[in-house]
Amino acid sequence: MMFMEEYETFETETFSKIYESLTATEREWINKMKRQLKSNPKAGDPLRFQWFREKKFENKRLYYMISMKKPRILLVSFASKKDQQKIIDYILLHKEEYIEFLNSF
Repeated sequence: MMFMEEYETFETETFSKIYESLTATEREWINKMKRQLKSNPKAGDPLRFQWFREKKFENKRLYYMISMKKPRILLVSFASKKDQQKIIDYILLHKEEYIEFLNSF
């Protein structure tokens, strides 16, 4: 399903730091995903909720949230499969802050 309006992509500070430490191949893949998510924010697999999703790349996962009020996406983390549960739990614990950020301006 394609969305009519383009989604804006934002990053958490944590995600920006992770991004800087990635390989060129990983950064290239994330940039490609940003372009894809702009027009198709639900491209990834849902994680318990429609607004919380992941995209797989090799043994890693890109975690992101979709605003339900505005056409915005927040890239939250990128990490290996072994850290998946820890990251999901952290994001769910802080979801109100992330949602507030996405809808605040």
